Amino acid sequence: MKLNLKRPLAFFDIEATGINIGVDRIVEISVIKLHPDGSEEVKTWRINPEMPIPIESSLIHGIYDEHIAGEPNFGALAPLVAEFLENSDLAGYNSNKFDIPMLMEEFLRVGIDFSLDNRHFVDVQNIFHQMEQRTLKAAYQFYCQKEIINAHSAEADTRATMEVLLAQIERYADIEWEDKKGNRSKPVVNHVEGLHTFTNLNRPVDFAGRMAYNEAGEEVFNFGKHKGKRVEDVFNIEPSYYSWMMQGDFPLYTKRKLEDIYKRWNDKRKAERQQQPAQPKPATVPSAATAEAKPAQNKPAYQQKAYQKPNYNQQPYKKKEEPAKPVDDDMLKLLADKFKKG
Repeated sequence: MKLNLKRPLAFFDIEATGINIGVDRIVEISVIKLHPDGSEEVKTWRINPEMPIPIESSLIHGIYDEHIAGEPNFGALAPLVAEFLENSDLAGYNSNKFDIPMLMEEFLRVGIDFSLDNRHFVDVQNIFHQMEQRTLKAAYQFYCQKEIINAHSAEADTRATMEVLLAQIERYADIEWEDKKGNRSKPVVNHVEGLHTFTNLNRPVDFAGRMAYNEAGEEVFNFGKHKGKRVEDVFNIEPSYYSWMMQGDFPLYTKRKLEDIYKRWNDKRKAERQQQPAQPKPATVPSAATAEAKPAQNKPAYQQKAYQKPNYNQQPYKKKEEPAKPVDDDMLKLLADKFKKG
């Protein structure tokens, strides 16, 4: 079917270092520009994000640091991207929440005035989610071909949920599914352990999703300025972040799990300090003040003399000089007697 277009519609998709709009960077952008006459223009740019690509992101989109090491940064490509998207409406999958905000963040970062005024935005994901409702009522109708009697009563909804699961297990028993890494499996199985794995793909730590497990099974923050960072690494560089969260408006279970991680991290620190060899204390010579304050040990009190600090400003002792007496007869007689030969 041909789209009825009044001006070009640019379908585009972004691959990035992560999903934090304010922190992460674009590593690839591809645009298919569909013109009103049905013709297409395709442009794809690889971009050096000027930051390391986390391994978790590389495993999803297949772009690693070495792939973009020699590529230009976004600042160099921004004028070309803006020009190609000029006078076009924009379309994508989840583009309203991710691709368009990410693109605008990059444009603003390098000073490119890319206006969104008077453009139309088509988010294909929103059509899918709104037309194919994700309510229990819709699932009951789809899988069981039934209407819920007394909908929104606890027992009716609970029974409907149970019947939907049984129908899903039967329907998808031999259906293959492909994950984001290209791994194929038959995940809807008739045992709880397998169903648990498939229904917890996001691997939350605290159910509220503030923390999640990475590929290595380590807790990472899933929000805010430390999104994607290991929780223990954040404690190392910013211990006060723990206090901020514990005092903040977070769910109690989130705080409980955070407290468990903090205790484990703190125990590790204590163990590391205890394993470090004790440093010998350097020998010190008692100062004059110390000697004055503490009398000599092992001496009777009557033998302990108080130390008197010398006064270096005091003038040295000099014998008082008297004026010379004039020589008289008595002095001459004494000299003669002293040197008289016997």
